[in-house]
Amino acid sequence: MTPHSDQTHRQGPGDSPATPSGKTLAVATGGAVAVAALLLVSVVLPAEYGLDPMGTGRLLGLLGLSRAQPVVRSDDAYRTDVAEFELAPTEWVESTYRFEDGESMVFAWDATGAVSYNFHSAPDGAPPGFAESFDAQERESAYGTYTAPFSGIHGWYWENLGTEYVTITLTTAGYYTEARTARDRVGGERPLRDPKGRVLRRE
Repeated sequence: MTPHSDQTHRQGPGDSPATPSGKTLAVATGGAVAVAALLLVSVVLPAEYGLDPMGTGRLLGLLGLSRAQPVVRSDDAYRTDVAEFELAPTEWVESTYRFEDGESMVFAWDATGAVSYNFHSAPDGAPPGFAESFDAQERESAYGTYTAPFSGIHGWYWENLGTEYVTITLTTAGYYTEARTARDRVGGERPLRDPKGRVLRRE
């Protein structure tokens, strides 16, 4: 009886390993590139740069990793400013601060009636009349923090749209270097104070 011949080749110790075909290499390379691109968009961008195009950074809790350190020291003391503005019907006022890129403040303002306001900023070197708006509403108060996205002038524009006089009280503390008030295109600088309430003199 003739024994059954086994057609299956088994690699012996001395045999050379099979070389992957070009198609196999292309598929493997393409898969690696796709995985790398997916990780870049879903993990690296949210964690390192705060960009979350797929929403995975929010779901995985990665967005917080891109934020600045919780404690940032400064060589200078912060400044404080308290200002009060009375607006007649249809009258407006603008209150601005000079900030360097990345500096911040906390703020609170209250009005005795609803006013229309716009928080806006103009970077250094911007053409006259240019401003980037960050918050525009109609309300009686606002509280929060602000971090300057660039060096320049940053602040509020308020307008009394009602029929009665309105008083706005603004209180801020932060790392600005100048405070100004504008009414009817007339500018005026306000004195700033240190954390102890002492008036700071301009150098």
